[in-house]
Amino acid sequence: MIAVGDVVAASARVETRLRRTPVLAADELGERVSLKAELFQRTGSFKPRGVLNRLAALSDDERARGVVTTSAGNLAAALAYGSALESVDCLVVMWQGASEHKIAAVRRYGAAVDLEATTPGEAFARMGQLQRESGRLLVHPWDDPLVLAGHATVGLEIVEERPDVELVVVPVGGGGLIAGIASVVKALRPDARIVAVEPERAAGLHAALAAGEPVPVEPSSIADGLNAPFVGERCLAICRELVDEAVLVSEDEIRAGFRFLYDRAKLAAEPAGAATAAAILARKVRDFEERSTVLVVSGGNVLPATASAILGEG
Repeated sequence: MIAVGDVVAASARVETRLRRTPVLAADELGERVSLKAELFQRTGSFKPRGVLNRLAALSDDERARGVVTTSAGNLAAALAYGSALESVDCLVVMWQGASEHKIAAVRRYGAAVDLEATTPGEAFARMGQLQRESGRLLVHPWDDPLVLAGHATVGLEIVEERPDVELVVVPVGGGGLIAGIASVVKALRPDARIVAVEPERAAGLHAALAAGEPVPVEPSSIADGLNAPFVGERCLAICRELVDEAVLVSEDEIRAGFRFLYDRAKLAAEPAGAATAAAILARKVRDFEERSTVLVVSGGNVLPATASAILGEG
């Protein structure tokens, strides 16, 4: 677990560089349902929370060597953004077929982008190779304890804004967000339920829970922000202890959640951020109407063409 003290310290460390995102009522989903709108965060997702906490701990030598990571886009943009603030050289390994919109965002923040890999799994191998060759510090996209403590500030804000919270629904890719949120929410609200939501086509947490250890998957969901090739070991350990339920949503259900957030909640979320709404609309989460429920809308970085195509299907 991530200690609450570490989360409070992370919040104090990064609060001047981040937004405190709103918790919005979602009456269309239920009288007691709210949305934690992380799409309004710097760079358009929750990721800067963990990144800025990690960068704040760099030694002078690590700052001089620079950092490297791999990401589908949101962590990449966050690390590029944070590195620019900290004047740290940044290299991001992405892969061919990643969102051009997200690649462009990373470059706008000033980071170098490596696109030699063709899949998320290859990108991790490429990241390791470049880290060894360059001597850069590896900032793991989801399984670093300082990154997790930063991400956990989402959960801290949820409890502060909704002290009666009884159910928190969280999208899952590599597992860093849910591991952080579960740690702090369960510590402060022990009776609250935590539900993980994954795409059927990117079910790394389900595979790991079944196997008892992280196992590789081949993600291919429209929710590209959740297309992690595996969940982290720390994340899995926390999820096994603290997550009450894990559910899967189909691609059509994710699209329906996306349209709902756009049409009814007026939130231009990305498909990954719409996964929690998808699970609620598809009735994959039990008892949400009877509980004080918060759905995490994790990001809003989506190609206009992708958004237009999904909205046109409705």
